[in-house]
Parts: sequence; C-alpha cells; structure tokens
Amino acid sequence: MSFNSITGRFALLTIVFVLLAEIFILVPSVTNFRRDYLETRLERAQIASLALLATDESIAADLESELLENAGVYNVVLRRDDIRQLVLSSPLPEPISATYDLRDRNFSASARDTLHRLLNPRPQTIRVIGEPVRDAGQLIEITMNTAPMRNAMVEFAVRLLAVSAAFSVLTALLLNLAAQRLIVGPIRRVIGHMTAYAASPDDSRTIITPSASMGEVRAAESALAAMQHTVTASLKQRERLAQLGQAVAKISHDLRNILTTGQILADRLEESADPAVRRTAPKLVGSISRAVTLCETTLAFGKAEEPQPSLTLFHLRPLVAEVVEAEELAAEPAPGAEVDFVTDIPAGLRIRADRDQLYRVLANLARNARQAIEATRKPGTIEIAAGEDESAWWLRVGDSGPGLPQKARDNLFQPFTGGIRKGGTGLGLAIAADLIRGHGGGLELIRSDETGSEFRITLPRVIALV
Repeated sequence: MSFNSITGRFALLTIVFVLLAEIFILVPSVTNFRRDYLETRLERAQIASLALLATDESIAADLESELLENAGVYNVVLRRDDIRQLVLSSPLPEPISATYDLRDRNFSASARDTLHRLLNPRPQTIRVIGEPVRDAGQLIEITMNTAPMRNAMVEFAVRLLAVSAAFSVLTALLLNLAAQRLIVGPIRRVIGHMTAYAASPDDSRTIITPSASMGEVRAAESALAAMQHTVTASLKQRERLAQLGQAVAKISHDLRNILTTGQILADRLEESADPAVRRTAPKLVGSISRAVTLCETTLAFGKAEEPQPSLTLFHLRPLVAEVVEAEELAAEPAPGAEVDFVTDIPAGLRIRADRDQLYRVLANLARNARQAIEATRKPGTIEIAAGEDESAWWLRVGDSGPGLPQKARDNLFQPFTGGIRKGGTGLGLAIAADLIRGHGGGLELIRSDETGSEFRITLPRVIALV
C-alpha cells in the first residue's frame, strides 16, 4: 500500500488520529492505574496488619519482614479508636519525600503527580494515606518505594499504546478495504472510462453511464458523460466540416479556372462597339474578379498553410495610404452615401511586420467597414489610426457603420460562421486573426454598437525567442 494513493493516505491519517486520541486518554488511564496500584498496596498492608493483630501483636521479626515484603511497603500505620498505632515497621532506606492522601479525589492533582512520577525515574520513599476497607479503622498509612510503582505504570502505558497501535492498524485496514470498495473502485472506473474514451473517442460504447451510488462520484460520472457527449459531437462536426472543406476546395479550384477564363473574355467586352456593353463590362469584370478572389481565399484557408511572416521595419503611413486608395477605387456608394476615409498615422512611425500580410489585414478590415456603411445607403466615415508604446505597436480601424449583429460577434473569428455581411463566408476575419497571431500579436473587437465598430491590432515590439 503506497502512501501516495488515496487509500494509503486515508490509512495513515486514521492511524495518526487514533494514536492522537489514545495519547489524550493515556494520562487519565495511567492516573487511574496509579490510584488503583496505591489502593491495592493499602489493602495488602491492611491484610498484613490484621495478621499481626490476630496474634495479639506478637509476631516473629522474620515473619514481619515477610509480611511487609509481600505487601510491598516499609511501614504500616493503622488508626483505630482515635489511636494511631504503628503495626508493622522496617528501616526506611531514605527520608520520606512526599505524602499522598487517597481520600482527596482531586483528579488534576492526581494527574500532575502521575506525570511527575513518570518523568522522574529516581526511586523515592513516599507516604500514602487512605481509608481501610470494611471499616477496619479510621485510616491507614504506608510508606513505600516508588520504583515498583513506576515500573508498573510504564508497563501499563506501553501495553495501552501497543493495544492502541494494533487497534489503529486494524481500523486502518478495515477503512482501507471500505475505501477501496466505496471510493477507489468508482474512481478507477471513471479513470478506466476516461482512458478508453481517449483511445477511441468516436466509439459511443466508451461513453460512461453514471451508476455510482455515492453522490459525489455520480456527479463526476455525470459531468464526464456530458463532456464525452459534447466532445464526440464536436469531433463528428469537425470531421464533417473537414470533409466539406475538402469538397469546397476542389469545387473552388475548378470554379476558379472557369472564372479566370470568364474574366479574360469579360475584359474583351470593354472593346465592344455597343455602348451598353462597354458600360456593363467593368461591373462584370469586377464581379468575376471578386468571385476569383473568393475561390483563391477559400483554397488558401483550406490548405491552412499561411507562410511565416517575413518581418521587416518599414514606415506605416504609405501602407495605410495604399489601403485607402484601393478601397476608394473599389467603393460603389449610392448617391449621397459617400464613404470618407480618415487616417491618423504619425509621419515617422515605423513598425516591424510582414508588409504584405499587414496590408491584407488592413484591407480586409477597411473593406468590411466600407461594405457595412454602403449597405446602409447613408454617408459614413472609416478611421485608421496607429501609435506605439514601450511594449507594442497598435493600429485601430473604426467606422461609423451600423455595428455588428450579435451572431457575428459571437462567431467573429470563426471561418464559415462569422460572416458579417449577407452572403459572406467569414474567412476574411479568420485569416486576418491568424496572420496577426503569426506576428505574436492580437486582433480584437473593441466595440460594436449602433454608432459603429472598432477593431484593434496589437503587434509586439520584442521578437519572442523560441
């Protein structure tokens, strides 16, 4: 039995607590034993004195010594009829060091005398006073050596501790058996189900069925079963999404090739002699271009192989100007619903990042903001600001649009579920978050309400060493 196990520690604590309890009762037990010992000596001395009185107080010296030795005392004094009479006597080896009156029932004083005697191994001569049995006199007193009494007290204490130790071990073993059956067994069952489930999470037979009679263990089994059901469902969903992603990637690959051909043909429509065709051609080219971009984005996300960022130190203001220029050219606002871009980038601000990847992130945020404002058919503003502190660079992209719906906020950076606009896939923000995480930074939504939305990009100044 190992003390690193539940049962081992349970048994150890049981032994310790039982021994502590026995220590608390040891002093009272030894105190009572000492009192009984002294009362026994008084009774033996009284019996010896009666033998002398039965012979008209005439007894041989050797017989007197034998009576005293059998009683374990030096002298016996008996008071009868208010007369104190030395009945049996022998020479004292040393002066009397203490007197104890057993007629005094003060337990605390007796306990104190008991501890004193146990801690004092030197033999001493003491006087003990008590009441004779069977009304054989008014009192009886004896003188005796403390050595035999102390030896008997020590022997009794050792026996008591030995019995306590045996009782503790037996109790610990019984409790250990009970703990094995009532506690450890159910816990091992839970562990076995966890191990089996970890080895084969798609096998429903490994899901535990709560059956423990103990409330706490049954609650643990119920929690484990709920978690296993959730994980199994999640794994099945992820497997279906993976299969769907592979199918979408294949479709996107073929569709991209078809759209690329259509894009080439659409470019030639701009040279048509029909004015209506020439006016329609740019919009058709733009639509096909966006479809091609969507296919390429889906393929890139499906591969899950975004390249590691190539970090360089560059000025941020020109990059932001490129993003703003591209979005202004792509803007298609309704009359009276223009989108204004406002930038607040310090002229000398330089940051360390992958320029192309950061462009993709800013372009995605700006495009989402522009499309959200255009959907309201009202004028709006997009603000791009940046700054730095001692530990990081930060960029802020805010807009005065309608804000994000609750569903979009709940699944903001989840692919295929966090789409902001109708018909969107949500890949843009998912890819943007992955790109910023690749820089060791973070992309988060600071606010989104009826006054607009605001995203914040944080890029660390210190390059982490792996």
